[in-house]
Amino acid sequence: MNTKGHCYPKAIILQAVYFKLRFTLSYRDIEEIMKMRGIGVDHATIQRWVFKFTPMVESQMKKGKSRVGASWRMDETYIKVKGIWCYLYRAVDKCGNTVDFLLTRRRQRMSAQSFLIKAIKNNYRPTVINIDKSGSNTSAIRVYNKRSFSNIKIRQCKYLNNIVEQDHRFIKWRIQNGLGFKSFASARRTLAGIEVVHMLRKNQMLNPGTSMFKSFCKLAA
Repeated sequence: MNTKGHCYPKAIILQAVYFKLRFTLSYRDIEEIMKMRGIGVDHATIQRWVFKFTPMVESQMKKGKSRVGASWRMDETYIKVKGIWCYLYRAVDKCGNTVDFLLTRRRQRMSAQSFLIKAIKNNYRPTVINIDKSGSNTSAIRVYNKRSFSNIKIRQCKYLNNIVEQDHRFIKWRIQNGLGFKSFASARRTLAGIEVVHMLRKNQMLNPGTSMFKSFCKLAA
């Protein structure tokens, strides 16, 4: 992570970004916390740091993430962006490890298909995907199977998707007390950072015995 040209050292920037992604704090809350530590930084500056550096951390997490299982649970949840409901597609394996995620403006086959392609590209092709009764998810998997000459099994067992529905709660809890997202781009990057920290909580990074913050810093090295 290149912080050249910034007025603050890398350690301070990482600390502020981590606070936002790990805890249910507003940017003004983080500004106050940093001030208590003797660091005078405006909340708007912290917001720009999150927007700029989160994609870099996400990119490194993709490279260092441990391998997920071949049985996935795929579902979507609702996220409000600028007063409009958007859809966060997410998948976990049978052990609850995060496979991937994608924020979209619409809930349709093309959105589900884009997520599926992204998840497979960043991981590998699963043997089975458990979904709900969503027609868009079913169509997305069938189209993928047809176009890639693969045979991913579609399973629709409601109780098996409990694990991904429960996993949604952490993401929803992290944003429900905030002031909301003002733009789709900001929502997409912030949610990506929250997902990265959530994966660190699950010990999905190949770095045993290291604290979450130290692991986060290593992603930004």
